[in-house]
Amino acid sequence: MVNLFWADEGGLPANDRGLAYGDGLFETIRMEGGCGVLLSRHLERLVRDAGRLGIALSRGDLRAICSEASARFAGSFDGGDWVLKLTVTRGAGGRGYRPDSGMKPNLLVSSGALPPMDYPSGVAADFSRVPITVNPLFAGIKSLNRLEQVMAARELDDSLFEVIMSNSEGHLLEGTRTNLLLKTKDGWVTPPRSSLAVAGIMREWVLERLRDRGEQVSERPLMPEDLIGAECLGLYLLNSVLGVVSVRSLAGHDLPVDGGLATICNLLETLE
Repeated sequence: MVNLFWADEGGLPANDRGLAYGDGLFETIRMEGGCGVLLSRHLERLVRDAGRLGIALSRGDLRAICSEASARFAGSFDGGDWVLKLTVTRGAGGRGYRPDSGMKPNLLVSSGALPPMDYPSGVAADFSRVPITVNPLFAGIKSLNRLEQVMAARELDDSLFEVIMSNSEGHLLEGTRTNLLLKTKDGWVTPPRSSLAVAGIMREWVLERLRDRGEQVSERPLMPEDLIGAECLGLYLLNSVLGVVSVRSLAGHDLPVDGGLATICNLLETLE
């Protein structure tokens, strides 16, 4: 079990290891009234990746807490869409970086409004000047260590929806809050899961949907010329809160926009 904290009643203890060292991870879940989009997948990832960090969680306990959170918060959003955030830390205390043995995790539960969702003509993006480094030990984990994304997000302004980050080899990996999916004449391409700082729930679900339809999906490194060259038939940003977002302009280059993928991947079909 965890120590449960509700954000509307106060924050985590001052000696919490998530606050001190980023020792934890989080999930953001799109909610429609009392139901969550891809909820089971979010909870499965949270339990699995917490285990990779040596933090023990119970999926059943988390499910019960989500039900309690729905009853607590949904009314504030008139039964409509909102966002549930679960922040898990290893707990409070420990001597410096070294945690105490047998620590009880802390769980902070909070809610927020759903961000704007209407992008029928696509969005503008650019390449980030902030590189991203992915430690193989933590690849894919949505940990509290997001400083690179924070610095990249400072490049955003009202004209940009997202910036795309690359590693030291120049491979494009992901946006500050999104995963990448490229459409080409030979099928769909996305960066390898093992290379990602965050392996998104939406990315996982969309790739499964495409493969179930018999479409060709490959995972390989992407370079800037792949996205702005003639082979690009569409570039999509994937996020489990925002869904599928088409990119119409990247670093000043116009890209083709096709809303077909958003039609195939309707998040409201995944409510549970």
